Amino acid sequence: MMKIMGKTRAQPHMMNNLLKIEQAIRSGNYPNATDLAELIEKSAKTASRYIDVLRDDYHAPIEFDFHKNGYYYTDKNFFIQNVMLKEGELLTISAILPLLEQYKNTPLEENFRSIMEKITDMLPNSVSVDSSLINNEIHFISDPLTKLQDGVFDAVLKATKLHKTMEFEYKTAQNKDYEYREYDPYHIICQKGSWYVIGYSYHAKEIRLYAMPRIRNAKVTEKIFKVPADFKLENHIDPNFGIWNSSVPNFKVEILIDPIMKTYVMEREWHKGQIIKENEDGSVYLSFETNQLDQTAHWILQFGGTAKVINPPELVDEIKVITKRILSRYE
Repeated sequence: MMKIMGKTRAQPHMMNNLLKIEQAIRSGNYPNATDLAELIEKSAKTASRYIDVLRDDYHAPIEFDFHKNGYYYTDKNFFIQNVMLKEGELLTISAILPLLEQYKNTPLEENFRSIMEKITDMLPNSVSVDSSLINNEIHFISDPLTKLQDGVFDAVLKATKLHKTMEFEYKTAQNKDYEYREYDPYHIICQKGSWYVIGYSYHAKEIRLYAMPRIRNAKVTEKIFKVPADFKLENHIDPNFGIWNSSVPNFKVEILIDPIMKTYVMEREWHKGQIIKENEDGSVYLSFETNQLDQTAHWILQFGGTAKVINPPELVDEIKVITKRILSRYE
């Protein structure tokens, strides 16, 4: 068995009685053992034992006032931090911890761990759980994580929450040199291990998406901005095939996938608006709408020779260009 905390575990009925007594004392009515016994429908001797448990296990500052003939707290702000968690809920907590891996290199990782520790600290008693249930049998394989310069995520998060203009240096994927930017951050996005911020660029005079790993020397100014009332995140990002939503109109993608990939393809949701069905020969028809030509082409290529694009023609052409470029490297 595995212990989560260090005190003797209270049974549910005992915990309920402790809470009733704790609340009665905290009320300031100076209840005595007889009063508490009537409250929990037990003997005065049992009520006194509960008082001892509160003092010893919960460090309750309980004293007895002989003039008022009852118990009281010397610290009026004291209360039992009661978090009653079932075994299944504790197992869920243990399963969540590996998910923190995706927040590496950001303050969120440390904050989430701190929250989990506080939840554990609030448990009023030890919780015994079969150790075979809490181990490392759950593992999450995340996408490659991007590295951020120290302080960048803090600054972007603060500026986004407080609606304050930022100043930083930025390097595009094509350029070697960093350039000064003044920027109003509207929203933070994480896609496949990469962190982005979308907002208004004073340099470009329009809404731009910036990759956080390419930001350095980020500072939060005292200049306040307002997010435009007509700003809608969904108009600027495509969460399915590429973080930046281009201005090109959507086109319909139709793909035919070989029977050998049927189970793999049909058990997944590839796009929120997808249409997927199995043909009589076991092949799979998949269609959806997007405006991400390049990203969609690269996604289709992950299926190798088991997928064939039916439509649109420009997607077929893009795949041909990419495959020719790949082949040229091996000639």
